Amino acid sequence: MSEARTNALVIRTPEGVSFTLPLAGPVTRFFAFFIDLLVIGALTTLANVLIGFLGIISPDLMSAAMIVMYFVVSIGYGMALEWHWRGQTIGKRVFKLRVVDEGGLRLKFSQIVIRNLLRFVDALPAFYLLGGLACFFSRKSQRLGDYAANTAVIRSRPTFDHVLADVTAGKYNSFRDYPHLEARLRQRVSAEEAALATRVILRRDQLEDERRVELNKELADYFRSVAEFPEEATFGLTDEQYIRNVLDSLYKTKETPKAG
Repeated sequence: MSEARTNALVIRTPEGVSFTLPLAGPVTRFFAFFIDLLVIGALTTLANVLIGFLGIISPDLMSAAMIVMYFVVSIGYGMALEWHWRGQTIGKRVFKLRVVDEGGLRLKFSQIVIRNLLRFVDALPAFYLLGGLACFFSRKSQRLGDYAANTAVIRSRPTFDHVLADVTAGKYNSFRDYPHLEARLRQRVSAEEAALATRVILRRDQLEDERRVELNKELADYFRSVAEFPEEATFGLTDEQYIRNVLDSLYKTKETPKAG
């Protein structure tokens, strides 16, 4: 028996707090993939035209080159766009879908590689049947590539981005001047810890002052132990702003320009 299905990717922490991201269903994902398939077909046709001159040298060489080119385009298309557009391809952009880490954090390139390499397995035996069945019976609408890469496809990333804008809004993030330390944060902070910090910031007005101060100090002290930024990057920061800077470093890819 399959697990109970859900319409949202729920990220929970050991402390019992959570936030949700709306999941994309198999049908919407299929239509997005169909658009991507048309784009891949157009790119492959163009590539075949460009390598057609090899037929003059050897028809067999031309056929082999076309097969290799199809593999490179069909796999490279998804890898390149999902990395460049943070989990989106042309089809996913049209239907406002996005691939995310199952824990809600930013995608790693290794995850994108894995889910795209396994796309051929999901396509078996024909018409994406295996992947479609996996999506249909999966609790989180995951195909086999998503299972292997620990990813999921959500319906509306802008909603989540809006929430993160509220979480990370404020002063210029001085941590952006130290990308190697930001990378250490992203490597060592778990999805559960990031989710807890996000929840604390979002619920700041619902917490008693003493409890809020206590939670902010505990979280900020933990993040300081994970990656110690130099004094010039932390001078004057409250514990809450320190946490906001950490979340900005964990979730965002583009640096906010300095004021003035």
